[in-house]
Amino acid sequence: MSFFNPSSVKNLSCVGLDPDPNRLPAHITGDPEGVLLFLKEVIQSTSAYCVAYKPNFAFFEALGPEGAQVLLETIRFIPDDQLIIGDAKRGDIGNTAKAYATAVFEQMGCDAITVSPYMGVESLSPFLAYPDKWTISLALTSNPGSNDFQRLPLSQGGFLWEYVMESCMSASDADHLMFVVGGHIPMISAGSVKLPQNISLLVPGFGAQNGSLKAVADHGFNSKCGILANVSRAILYASPEIDFAEKAAEVAHEYQLEMKELLQSHNLIL
Repeated sequence: MSFFNPSSVKNLSCVGLDPDPNRLPAHITGDPEGVLLFLKEVIQSTSAYCVAYKPNFAFFEALGPEGAQVLLETIRFIPDDQLIIGDAKRGDIGNTAKAYATAVFEQMGCDAITVSPYMGVESLSPFLAYPDKWTISLALTSNPGSNDFQRLPLSQGGFLWEYVMESCMSASDADHLMFVVGGHIPMISAGSVKLPQNISLLVPGFGAQNGSLKAVADHGFNSKCGILANVSRAILYASPEIDFAEKAAEVAHEYQLEMKELLQSHNLIL
């Protein structure tokens, strides 16, 4: 199963949907109805310039009881040819993990879900049981706290995040499993850590976090591209004015053009 085909879309862009009522344009109310209106306009204006959307569940849950309906309507509004990543970071075992998988894949209709693997590889199993879906496991995040656990050096060499990635890969294959790796982490961008060539990465950290798309492409691309780059705030909040959707489209288009050039420079598209 191919997550996307860069040769046809000339793109590797994912738009993160992190709706903060306090950052909406002044003419849009910060209630659930206003948030939904805002997201629909952003999606409508940017869908030509990306291959995926990633609604962050926490921002919808923060809206209260109506947030679940806003999330569901947002997902349903995303065009059928766009991949939908449920950014939920679920991480549990047994019937709980199975219920999470049922909710995100069957009830909400997402194509993929982000998960935390720190309860063990078994916590991924209910998600991996869906042959037409993707499980996206946290590996190495870009927050300072990633030093607390993820970057701990191991006695046998390497780091904990690398061991977690290897363990998860033993339970699945590259057609169903991706990993989250932060885009502006120096040792990834500088290429000092060599990533397995057959895996695909969801890479946040661009836009507001100033990650270098070129650096990640130079050291993270594989023969099938293997990179899905997420941009959230730089697109969502490109303008606080009535032209917010138009400006969001302009920023999304700029990223799409940069990505197209990178794909061409690496001979992944013509």
